[in-house]
Amino acid sequence: MSRIALLFAMLFSMPMITACSASEQVPETPVVKQQLLGSPVYIQIFKEERKLELYAKMGNQFRLVNTFPICNYSGGLGPKRREGDFKSPEGFYSVDARHLKPDSKYYRAINIGFPNDYDRAQGYSGAYLMIHGECKSIGCYAMTNDYMDEIYRYVEAAFAYGQSRVNISIYPFRMTEKNLQRHRSSSYASFWRQLKPGYDYFVKNHQPPMMGVANGQYVLGKPLMASGQATTLFASTAEPAAAKTNPFSASQPLTVVK
Repeated sequence: MSRIALLFAMLFSMPMITACSASEQVPETPVVKQQLLGSPVYIQIFKEERKLELYAKMGNQFRLVNTFPICNYSGGLGPKRREGDFKSPEGFYSVDARHLKPDSKYYRAINIGFPNDYDRAQGYSGAYLMIHGECKSIGCYAMTNDYMDEIYRYVEAAFAYGQSRVNISIYPFRMTEKNLQRHRSSSYASFWRQLKPGYDYFVKNHQPPMMGVANGQYVLGKPLMASGQATTLFASTAEPAAAKTNPFSASQPLTVVK
């Protein structure tokens, strides 16, 4: 009887694994968060959940510093396509210290770098799409000023300590198969399928995905060791021919701000 009681005690003491635990981390403690200030950072945004997640590098992995509710964004789900459509972008962006706007009229701001290579390949137009304060949005991701203070502080410190570019991944929702099936009738479904490899890569590896553009579609590049040589494997929802072009061979950054 005592052995049965002990078995039940062990089972109930084990950490519970929920549906969200595979893709959502638990924020670090305040002491650890302070120690991570100045470490390389990474940002994920989820429109439907209205969340911005800030990660910082700890060892070989990026750990969750904090999850911030998005105060406002405009245009609903789907990528920004043209100037004046009031939509907030979706996709993979990369910014450097020049994208920081400490004197923005919307408190503080980080220009996400729209349009990127993918956006330009589609003929999309627009400029000055930001993550900023003041909780007001026309195509941007607006936060409260207090939340923007914390986000800005970590990004600014990361640049000050040597990070050259910060990746920002913007998704319509958590890219689980269940959510994709729920939105399968959307006109954006094929575009969202292109985003899933990047989302899955971070869930599995806790490293920002290396995203490029080949034949007008997003592709994922990741290191693959074969016969002692470092090579690059591309994952994409495009036709296999799209993987023949290495978007990382060029010396120019993938994202250029206009």
